[in-house]
Amino acid sequence: MKKILLCCSAGMSTSMLVQRMQAEVTKRALDIEIKAASTIELKHLITDADVVLLGPQVRHQLAHFSAIANPLGKPIDIIDMMDYGALRGDKVLDKALSLLE
Repeated sequence: MKKILLCCSAGMSTSMLVQRMQAEVTKRALDIEIKAASTIELKHLITDADVVLLGPQVRHQLAHFSAIANPLGKPIDIIDMMDYGALRGDKVLDKALSLLE
């Protein structure tokens, strides 16, 4: 099972996106777990994740979190602002899957 971690300031706005992504996972019959967390929780949860996506509101912290993720071999990137705002779970799932390739 692959694990995707979405992070934003408080983990609340990404939780709505997680629901949309989970619907897409079910639709595609994939074996993927998706969690939402705050950036504060990232350090503790990253070891269990296969890929990390940051909400656009915390894009300024990408370098900081990349320094944590890269030594662990965890791909990390920013969720597209339009996909995030429109809660396009399919597009965000596709981005996460592309990072896992």
